[in-house]
Amino acid sequence: MIDLFYMQELPVAVMGLGKSGLATARALRDSGAEVRVWDDNPASRAAAEAEGFAVVDLATADLSDLTTIVWSPGIPHTFPKPHPVAERAKAMGIELICDIELLGRAERDCAFIGITGTNGKSTTTTLIGHIMAAAGRKAAVGGNLGTPVLTFDPIGSGGTCVLEMSSYQLELTHSITFDIAVLLNITPDHLARHGGMDGYIAAKKLIFHRQTWPRTAVIGVDDEHCRTIHAELVAAGDQRIWPVSALGPVAGGVYAADGWLVDDTDGEAARVVELSTLPTLLGTHNWQNAAAAFAACKAAGLPVPAIAAAMATFPGLAHRQQLVGEADGVRFVNDSKATNADATEKALATFDPIYWILGGQAKDTGLNGLEGYMGRVRHAFLIGEAQEQFAAWLDVQAVAYTRCGTLDIATAKAAGLALAERLEGACVLLSPACASWDQFANFEKRGEAFATYVAGILGARDATSGGAE
Repeated sequence: MIDLFYMQELPVAVMGLGKSGLATARALRDSGAEVRVWDDNPASRAAAEAEGFAVVDLATADLSDLTTIVWSPGIPHTFPKPHPVAERAKAMGIELICDIELLGRAERDCAFIGITGTNGKSTTTTLIGHIMAAAGRKAAVGGNLGTPVLTFDPIGSGGTCVLEMSSYQLELTHSITFDIAVLLNITPDHLARHGGMDGYIAAKKLIFHRQTWPRTAVIGVDDEHCRTIHAELVAAGDQRIWPVSALGPVAGGVYAADGWLVDDTDGEAARVVELSTLPTLLGTHNWQNAAAAFAACKAAGLPVPAIAAAMATFPGLAHRQQLVGEADGVRFVNDSKATNADATEKALATFDPIYWILGGQAKDTGLNGLEGYMGRVRHAFLIGEAQEQFAAWLDVQAVAYTRCGTLDIATAKAAGLALAERLEGACVLLSPACASWDQFANFEKRGEAFATYVAGILGARDATSGGAE
């Protein structure tokens, strides 16, 4: 756990008691701070009280001795309407920060790599951490990725914090100047929380705040918003700037072209990794992630051969286009994290032909926007509450489908058809475009169930083949 030594004997409040909030309260208490906590959810308050924390309603309590409230980034403090506690704190001059700010104040001697963007943050952050570990570098990986940063072991000089940064967290982190800052892409998201697109873009740009030479900005240039930011950074000339692209050459950067990841940061346009050798980084969106991770690790001083070798061993993220089995050229891919059509689109753009398992608890947008990918779908297998709604949509698209009801039946039928047809490039793809709550506790449980069913099917098949021999 991170030692927040500078908070010893000081009063501090924690607002929001989720996973990171509770971890923050524990770290503060263990560091000798006087901790008060609050959450609007009674169950969360009860859990904190059971751990012995002083639960205090920050909306009504005396806050006059506080200088700091550690704020859960998920709670609005500006738009669309600030939480009443945030309004009180600002009126009293009390700073609102998040746990990553506490980390930055404690770990002054380590290096910081920050990764943000609308899409791809988790994959890129995890890939950077994987490469650094494989190269023997001491690195702690967390942030918005899910690992509370204050649960890290002490890092110190020679170590690196690799942090996925949401726009919410960037607004509440003031002390860290990232040695390497990565901005992948910007598309409209969380606009209500930022007062519109301009506010969202401004929050993302904070990843580059106070960067000066020899710090490095790695920025994707495949969307208009990021191209504009790239031009602004180049004009200012404050830091080293390496553009990255999944769509083709970019001078002085890292990019995907002709099936290769190409490094032009030294002006040599050197081919460094054949993209087809990276089975967990399939698809154009992942090529951008790979380019950004390569650039970040090179900027951190890792040798190019070590980076390339580590990328080939990246296991990928669970439930995000995760390869969970393969037989007779048929891949079985767990994309359970795809809980809406936008997320599913990335998987549909990656594979062909597809034996598509979809359904669950539908979002308002349904399958809208996926029409252009239906030529890749060999057959669809429907599950969950959305089964009839999606069947009607697939009828319009003239896509063959089978109503299966449950995931075990869908997996068995999809595997049976795919293995019987053995089409080149075939993929049994769980990419539901739906929430999981009608049949599973969360998307993780759904993905784990799929992997278990696949393992059972392939195991039984191998046993049968072995017996025949």
